[in-house]
Amino acid sequence: MSTNHSRAITAATDGACSGNPGPGGWGALIRYEDGSIDEFGGYSPKTTNNRMELQAALEVLKRLKNIPRHPKMKIRTDSKYLIDGLTAWIIGWKKKGWKTASGKPVLNRDLWEALDKERLIDVDFEYVKGHSGDIDNDRVDKIAVSFSKEIDIQLTSKRK
Repeated sequence: MSTNHSRAITAATDGACSGNPGPGGWGALIRYEDGSIDEFGGYSPKTTNNRMELQAALEVLKRLKNIPRHPKMKIRTDSKYLIDGLTAWIIGWKKKGWKTASGKPVLNRDLWEALDKERLIDVDFEYVKGHSGDIDNDRVDKIAVSFSKEIDIQLTSKRK
């Protein structure tokens, strides 16, 4: 991708599920220094909320890999499951052959492995409380819920 675009400065992700398991959706956005924004999301017919949280983060990481990033770039999420999994639990899971502390297989291993592979060493995840008035978190929640319920939503793509 061309480096004529401004750098990504922040991103936000969220997942939603109607029933658990049930139809699910994920939403994400990336903001750029020039004020532009890129929103995107997806749908899965039978999934869980946790899978959608992980899928949203994975899709953001894949996009960020190919664009210039601000040195203080962060991905904001309301999922402690995602943050704890990537920053702490995954180390032990890999050492134990993808088993939990109790010896059970790690749930969502496929997505955890994909996230580990796509991880960007210069991009950290940051927790934001859900439904607290954070504009980006509220927006990705709306995108994720819309996709989970198969409701049309106008996505913004103002990439300059």
